[in-house]
Amino acid sequence: MIVQMIQDTTVRRQVGRDSMAGMAEPIRFPIRFSSANGVLFRALVIPPSASYVDLTDDTIHVRLGWAFSARIPRRLVTSAKPGKRPKIPLTAGAHGWNGRWLVNAAPDGIVAVELSEPVRAFTAGFPVRLKVLAVSLEDPDAFLTALGAPAA
Repeated sequence: MIVQMIQDTTVRRQVGRDSMAGMAEPIRFPIRFSSANGVLFRALVIPPSASYVDLTDDTIHVRLGWAFSARIPRRLVTSAKPGKRPKIPLTAGAHGWNGRWLVNAAPDGIVAVELSEPVRAFTAGFPVRLKVLAVSLEDPDAFLTALGAPAA
């Protein structure tokens, strides 16, 4: 017996296609992990695969696993430039105060993004105010170029 599967083209659904038209795929920039922090963060269930910055035409989405998340409208970015290494040598994670946040898993590859007004971000599920973001990236120059800021 031979069975032939014929695709029924009359029942195709176009769910979401019209609303997604013209929407570009985000460009993903992985957060940089030092080898020691890679082990530590995996133990804390913050894998590199869930730690990134996604850049779209309208939004910068920052995520460090469950530890930090922010959606920043690109129109609010007033400056983006290479950042400084953390003053405390082994600093890693998501930490900040008064709107200034460092999200990193390595001490280098830091990019600093300043905003014209604060946005809401979340650290460990709690809302925080974000006005300046410093984040460690695998390729900070590519991120700055894609954002339209001068690279180092």
